[in-house]
Amino acid sequence: MSEISQFAQERAQRIEEFGKDSSFKDLALTWVEASMKRKYIYNFDWMGRPIIQYPEDMVGVQELIWKIRPDVIVETGIALGGSIVLSASMLALLDYCDAVQSGSMLDPSKPKRKVVAVDIDIRQHNRQAIEAHPLSNRLVLIEGSSIAEETINKVRESVGDAKKVLVFLDSMHTHDHVLAELEAYAPMVTKDSYCVVFDTVVEDLPKDYFENRPWNPGNSPKSALHEYLRSHPEFVIDQTIHDKMMITAVPHGHLKRIA
Repeated sequence: MSEISQFAQERAQRIEEFGKDSSFKDLALTWVEASMKRKYIYNFDWMGRPIIQYPEDMVGVQELIWKIRPDVIVETGIALGGSIVLSASMLALLDYCDAVQSGSMLDPSKPKRKVVAVDIDIRQHNRQAIEAHPLSNRLVLIEGSSIAEETINKVRESVGDAKKVLVFLDSMHTHDHVLAELEAYAPMVTKDSYCVVFDTVVEDLPKDYFENRPWNPGNSPKSALHEYLRSHPEFVIDQTIHDKMMITAVPHGHLKRIA
């Protein structure tokens, strides 16, 4: 066995052990609960734009995009723009690597890959900052409710006939809203790609943990995805992603399309 193969095998075994280690998982959740209360996830930027995510989840997004190599990423929830800039930066790297491997010239003004991003309210100062970003030509911004038929149709039109599609759902975190998003956007996911449902950790935190917010255990992204999975066997939870990170706002949230 090569050194690289041995490293990969040892890592897989370690991740499997993490998944069985209830005390370690409880410790991780305790830290998440304490850090969420202190707004720790608001501390970071990605390429100059604020990103409201754990660093571990940012790394997880990077690994997933590199693995899937999507042509289009669909994201619901823009906020201050950091998450869509993260996605756009990874797509730019993929285009660059493709050009290097093929020996062709890369024209930054004509990107192959793009992010289709949806938000119910793209505030003007955020739109201006995002559109001024060097990666803005990879971003298609759609303003409107993510579950409105008009918005969904605009997203479908932007996705077109893309061969590989990855979806991130990170807008309103109530059960009914996330379930409606899953019904609308999960079918766009291509085989062997993912629909990632963010903030599933709501289900694992105490009741009324998030003040002045309508979501709670039983009314959360995780409760919605489990309902969705009961009638959609073409998706399964990739638990290894949670088990490798432990510190995450996305437990059980990585849905892989297997059929």
